[in-house]
Amino acid sequence: MPLALPLRRLWTLDKFAYSLRVFIAFSGALLFSVFQAEVALVIPLFLGIIACALSETDDSWQGRLQALAVTLVCFALASFVVQWLFPWPWLFALGLGVSVFTLIMLGAIGQRYATIASGTLILSIYSMINIEQHGGVDADVASRQLLLLGGAAWYGVISVIWCALFSRQPVKQSMARVYKTLGEFLILKSALFEPVRGVDVEARRVALARQNGQVVAALNQAKEMIFRRLEGQRGSAKLNRYLRIYFIAQDIHERASSTHYPYSALTEAFFHHDVLFRCQRLLDQQGRACRQLAKSLLLNRPFDHELSEQALVDLRASIDNLQDRGRPEWRPLLHPLNALADNLATLETQIASAHNPDSSDERRDSALFDRSPGSLKEAWSRVRMNLTLGSPTFRHALRLSTALVAGYALLHWLDPEQGFWILLTTLFVCRPNFATTRRFLSQRILGTVLGLVVGWASISLFPQPGIQSLIAVAAGVCFFANRERHYVIATASITLLVLCSFNQVGDGFDLIWPRLFDTLIGSVIAGLAVFFILPDWQGRRLYREAAKVLTSHRGYLDEIIHQYEEGKQDDLAYRLARRNAHNADAAFSTLLTNMLHEPGHYRKLDADSGLRFLVLSNTLLSHLSALGAHRHRLAEDEDDAALMPQAKRISELLAAMTQELHGRQPIAPLEAHIDELLEALGDAPAADAAAGDERATAVTLYRPIQSQLKLIAEQLTPLAESAARLTRRPGSPG
Repeated sequence: MPLALPLRRLWTLDKFAYSLRVFIAFSGALLFSVFQAEVALVIPLFLGIIACALSETDDSWQGRLQALAVTLVCFALASFVVQWLFPWPWLFALGLGVSVFTLIMLGAIGQRYATIASGTLILSIYSMINIEQHGGVDADVASRQLLLLGGAAWYGVISVIWCALFSRQPVKQSMARVYKTLGEFLILKSALFEPVRGVDVEARRVALARQNGQVVAALNQAKEMIFRRLEGQRGSAKLNRYLRIYFIAQDIHERASSTHYPYSALTEAFFHHDVLFRCQRLLDQQGRACRQLAKSLLLNRPFDHELSEQALVDLRASIDNLQDRGRPEWRPLLHPLNALADNLATLETQIASAHNPDSSDERRDSALFDRSPGSLKEAWSRVRMNLTLGSPTFRHALRLSTALVAGYALLHWLDPEQGFWILLTTLFVCRPNFATTRRFLSQRILGTVLGLVVGWASISLFPQPGIQSLIAVAAGVCFFANRERHYVIATASITLLVLCSFNQVGDGFDLIWPRLFDTLIGSVIAGLAVFFILPDWQGRRLYREAAKVLTSHRGYLDEIIHQYEEGKQDDLAYRLARRNAHNADAAFSTLLTNMLHEPGHYRKLDADSGLRFLVLSNTLLSHLSALGAHRHRLAEDEDDAALMPQAKRISELLAAMTQELHGRQPIAPLEAHIDELLEALGDAPAADAAAGDERATAVTLYRPIQSQLKLIAEQLTPLAESAARLTRRPGSPG
């Protein structure tokens, strides 16, 4: 029993199951080669396992079986085309360029296709290495190619069986990841309430916007996992439970993202009072509660969040104390404070319900949006839309195919030993943008050097083939456990696997310098390709990505208006508009981060302009979230119903700004429109309240919808000015 808890915790790690599957596959391949008394079999089997594991898609077992069939067909075609063209270098170079370009473009259809295409390219180069290792095409080449496919099929069978046995474990892990990132988001947001002078508020908002991107990515991954498993299994009680938990996470995200009043004004007014400390403490506690909820979901433990409940009571008491003091300058701010407290109270209820979603009586639309193509015509349409120089996918396809053909020509010219490692390095290092390529390039070289040093020590200290085989298996598992988060360790591990495996059939020491030499050449080719071949400098795309942000924000606002007119319902249209707004915000943040890692001369604009737009757009999104959080059907005689024309006017201004930004045209001044809007929004029916009843007047003055629309309108002018700076061409004045 003492081992039960550590093993249970180990089972909750998202990479543990992946690593265990790889370990089983490698061990099976090793045992097969031992029983056949043919140690050379282990190399093609290992390479096939690696290629298939890198092509693995997240699906139900039926979906994974279908994906495996497609993967094996692609692998078979690739391996035998390589075998057929290998003796004719000119035809091989032509086939290499065309196939690489085609496979990368197929990735435009969807992530599943991109993953399979990437795995097919990897197996193609493994096929080249497999042929080159034996001096070229000979009588046994077909059987060795079949061993590659056999290794891939062996891992694929393990993957399908595993998915059938433990299909819900990845869903549980993904939902835990959602609540963990939500917890970090809430903790970061709590820092905005800290009443301390001299802090860099904008830097905190940038950090919050980037964390929001991580929340969005986690939500998207969880949605895809649930969707793939719900296909044909809508009656599964456990899957439907995870679906409800996912919807609650979306609601929490909307509440957590909302801003009911500028925090700077609250800080200035209540600097010497404890109310903002209470807000900060409550949000911090709720963030920690989300992180604890993530652990509870993984370990099936009870969830206790009494600390957050007490913090909410303390916040209410602090607001009541301010109310009792009756200071006139505080009166306009007390109602935004109460709205903030109400929002945090609802957030508290949502966090509590996430651990027991079955207790909720709320009925909602449970449809999920399927982003995969519904037909061959739609799939081709996606590819065709990307057949343009403006498409990052097209640029990457042309760049990578050119780089690999250049690498192939170079290896024939230099004729280095094991020269096809040049192509493998180029394939792994050459990424769609400069920033990512630079990061992978440095990590690949460092990891290779580390792996060669450890490999040299391993084959020197442990010359026994059996021990080297075990080291190779351990290194392979380590590669898959670290390849996404610790690429240096992953590269070192795969290099160690190569040395120990190839030392079984030859002299591993002779491979050390060629492997280092090939890695350096392949990395240089990848770096030169991403720098000179249709470079996709992010600064050139920033204004277009900003236009997408404004378009998605407008779509979110239009859906909110529709809900106020027709009634609140968490239907697919509303959830999709909300998710698109957050996706666009996260995409802009990622693009900006990549731009900041590019050479200064190629950024095309001051990074502060992009950061300013990110902060303003994220602030606009937070006010939209607050407006969405309060949505309900407005009766025709309700005062707020008269505000809907102003809301639609804001949508029209966003549309006009988007059109000008997308066309890189001068953005028309908005001051006159905003003044008109604010004047219309400022007409509140407070005049009907009794003049002597200050409390009644204050209550009437505050209307959440009116307040949020005014805050949104006030954001448009600085947002337009910031967007205008993104459209300036190099050398333009200002």
